[in-house]
Amino acid sequence: MTDAPDVTDATGRPGTHAARIDAAVARLTTAAATGAPCAPVREFLGGTDIDAAYEVQRLIAEARTATGARVVGAKIGLTAPAVQQQFGVFQPDFGVLFDDLTFAHTEPVPLRRFLQPRAEGEIAFVLGRDLDRPGANVADVLRATEFVLPAIEIVDSRIADWDLAITDTVADNASSGAVVLGTTPYPLTGRDLSRVGMTLQRDGEPVSFGAGHACLGSPVVAVAWLARELVRRERPLRAGDVVMSGALGPMVPVTGPGRFRLALDGLGEVEAVIEEETK
Repeated sequence: MTDAPDVTDATGRPGTHAARIDAAVARLTTAAATGAPCAPVREFLGGTDIDAAYEVQRLIAEARTATGARVVGAKIGLTAPAVQQQFGVFQPDFGVLFDDLTFAHTEPVPLRRFLQPRAEGEIAFVLGRDLDRPGANVADVLRATEFVLPAIEIVDSRIADWDLAITDTVADNASSGAVVLGTTPYPLTGRDLSRVGMTLQRDGEPVSFGAGHACLGSPVVAVAWLARELVRRERPLRAGDVVMSGALGPMVPVTGPGRFRLALDGLGEVEAVIEEETK
């Protein structure tokens, strides 16, 4: 699909529900393929139809897996008040993590794959058990988590100028770009993730500060929210999945090559190396 359907209603938008979904898929797919940011897809979906936006996300993800990408987990977006304020979107969302968007500590990340990248510090959960029960709570999350890792997410948007409503970011896979995972696992036993402090540096200069309580009160609470949402949508989290639990502080622009280093109190460090080209 490369062109929006030409079935329109009185407003000039594609007229049927299916046509609006296809138009949004086509617009976002073209933006990703060409590297040229596009107009918001709320033009097709409206600003509040979250279910339609998740349908767009699902179709784009299925197209990616059909061409060889592998789903390795999920990501939560819009958890921190500072990030919500940045975009004027005041509820969390989620997207899909793919294997080719996942990097390790200090592994070069190619800048050319992004359109409008920004970096944020997070805690990644690696599950040892399925989270497939309706009404999952924080105790279920704690039992299911094998370990956590410090993580940097490079968020990105196919929508020009980050001009987002909730339907835009949901349809665009929760504004996913890439994730960089630390290499030292930390168990959750005896840890209060709401009290974990965060400092994110860019080329040695601190650029973002935050704490675990900024992520829906605790990253564990955020993962419980995600587990319930995915069960409700019949896409439950499974053992082995990596879950990016959401930002602990403000995101910062990635304006060129450089090194972003995240330090988490008691949970180590991770470094994202952004390069013009990988060797």
